[in-house]
Amino acid sequence: MTSMSRARVARRIAAGAAYGGGGIGLVGAAAVGLLLAEVRLARRHVGNGTNNHVPNAEGGYGHSYDTAGEPPLRLTILGDSTAAGQGVHRAGQTPGALLASGLAAVAERPVVLRNVALPGARSDDLDRQVALVLADPALAPDVCVIMVGANDVTNRMPPTRSVRHLSSAVRRLRTAGAEVVVGTCPDLGTIEPVQQPLRWLARRASRQLAAAQTIGVVEQGGRTVSLGDLLGPEFAANPRELFGPDNYHPSAEGYATAAMAVLPTVCAALGLWPAEEERPDVSRREGFLPVARAAAEAASEAGTEVTAAMPTGPKGPWALLKRRRRRRVPEPDRAPATPSP
Repeated sequence: MTSMSRARVARRIAAGAAYGGGGIGLVGAAAVGLLLAEVRLARRHVGNGTNNHVPNAEGGYGHSYDTAGEPPLRLTILGDSTAAGQGVHRAGQTPGALLASGLAAVAERPVVLRNVALPGARSDDLDRQVALVLADPALAPDVCVIMVGANDVTNRMPPTRSVRHLSSAVRRLRTAGAEVVVGTCPDLGTIEPVQQPLRWLARRASRQLAAAQTIGVVEQGGRTVSLGDLLGPEFAANPRELFGPDNYHPSAEGYATAAMAVLPTVCAALGLWPAEEERPDVSRREGFLPVARAAAEAASEAGTEVTAAMPTGPKGPWALLKRRRRRRVPEPDRAPATPSP
């Protein structure tokens, strides 16, 4: 599928989500049925003698930056098992802890992490999660990171419905004053037990949803980072190193890879990145594109950021596509105190 055709499919899905259209299939019904059967077989390997515990990483990070009279930054994580950090043993190995520690180091301010992500969650659980996040104004986040989409694909949620729920969540969080960064649907085609040709179908469905998610998020004022690297090329090349022991969730090294990809965008959303790095770098193939084109390109190249640029253009809204350099995430520096529930 060409970049232009991927962009058209993503635009149709996003338009259906925005205007209440019916379900637009990512792949044929028969193919989806086969894919689900294969994924269920793959899931038999998940949790067999492995760790299903999700470490609690909530609390304060970067306490060495405490300054009297200056409140900490508040980072909240929403989404599914990937956002929660399932598959690792220690709190400091979860993506939330890694992002909180990295943000504290860049901002030179303490960061309070809250995580409401739920393993197994689909995009339709975001409504509940956002309600939890916004229930107490005193705990209002400065920035939210959402990772969701894999369970939507494997549970055959219509992509229009998936994007509608995600767009609504981003809109509510932005209205409440939070910056929002979404890690789009990871590449399910690299789950090791899934075989060809279903591996190809899984990759196609994942990328189509990721592109449609990008359009919905950007149009609501959020930013996206493609998470193909989370279950993508590096995982395919190094499955024993970057997958966790269940062959489904990332390992500590895998989560660190994802955090390095997302951290620069989180910092940029909060205005913490140097201004010169916010301009497109032609040598890195960055630039302004119609949002659907940018979404399709980002979905096919992991670690690519898309953010709103111009509200109107010859082909509708335009976006800035950036391929930021990854930054090493420091070892989490966690304070013993935890935030109020």
